[in-house]
Amino acid sequence: MILTELPLAKVLSFHNGKKPPELVDVGYPVFGSNGKIGEAKTYNHENAVILGRVGAYCGSVEYCEGKFWASDNTIVVKALDGFDAKYLYFNLTNQPLRSYAGGAAQPLITHSILKSIKAGYHCYDEQQRIADILSAYDDLIENNRRRIALLEDAARQLYKEWFVRLRFPGHEHVKVIDGVPEGWERKTVGELCSFLSRGITPVYDDEATGWIINQKCIREFKVNLEPARPQSKAVPEQKLVRRFDVLVNSTGAGTLGRVAQNFHEIDNLTVDSHVTIVRPGEGVAPVWLGLSLILKEEFIATLGRGATNQTELSKDDIAAINFNIPSSVLLREFENQAASTTEMIVTLMSQNAQLAKARDLLLPRLMSGSLAV
Repeated sequence: MILTELPLAKVLSFHNGKKPPELVDVGYPVFGSNGKIGEAKTYNHENAVILGRVGAYCGSVEYCEGKFWASDNTIVVKALDGFDAKYLYFNLTNQPLRSYAGGAAQPLITHSILKSIKAGYHCYDEQQRIADILSAYDDLIENNRRRIALLEDAARQLYKEWFVRLRFPGHEHVKVIDGVPEGWERKTVGELCSFLSRGITPVYDDEATGWIINQKCIREFKVNLEPARPQSKAVPEQKLVRRFDVLVNSTGAGTLGRVAQNFHEIDNLTVDSHVTIVRPGEGVAPVWLGLSLILKEEFIATLGRGATNQTELSKDDIAAINFNIPSSVLLREFENQAASTTEMIVTLMSQNAQLAKARDLLLPRLMSGSLAV
């Protein structure tokens, strides 16, 4: 199989992103260098690849099928005639774009740098076949993500029915005083958790066996390990992430306040210093605590302090958040009902990890031409 070596200038057209408009609840996706950061009423591109231009996620690669807004922290690239857009997306993910970055204070990649990068390209028919093969893995992963979202929504709806609308089993026989069922008590997160702390400042190392969760991993109430990076720094035992730990993004505009509960069981996994670990204490219903914080996400986002782009969420502010605590009998019943949903979520997450691993092993072999299509 003969590949044609070309610079990216012969393969892609290059476009700048722009400062994002006001974010809204429902609209077109808005992408920054660290992936989707929200939605807007308008768009400036469609069907294209989004590259991280500057900062920690310089060289990141995303693909958006449909209309979207690309921020000024990105570069948008589109396939020229004779090239398949999805194939080029996979080809770019196979290239170490970040290694080409310049910049003294922070990594920066420019049009001129990108345009000179060379790689091998298949003929158009082979491009389409390769894109179809790799897209099949992504389609399965996306289908599982949708199933996970439905299961998570079911758990949230059960929580709201019991603990917000107060239509829990036996509620007809419980007296409610000032909006609180009799026998419930009020406690803070600090009283409910056994450990509450920011993570570490990592030492990134592609050969390391440790893994670091960053703010990009925490989105839409889920912990997605695909953007996690390997790191080699020794981690204190308490800061190794455990199953049922609740993770809270604690730095910066746009991401601060995002909450997700970790269901993964992975050795040597931690979070960076921009994420806070909230660990349920002994005897505390873990899924209940996770959902309690998840449903407070909008409120938590308002607790940040500091300048617009340097907003910080302190662990003391997280510790001070309080909840009405249901009876232990009701919490046990809720956890029992939520257990099957949680296990299905864990199973689907494991399937996605295996699919992603298989795709990532296949990707370089297909792009190098060592595997015929």
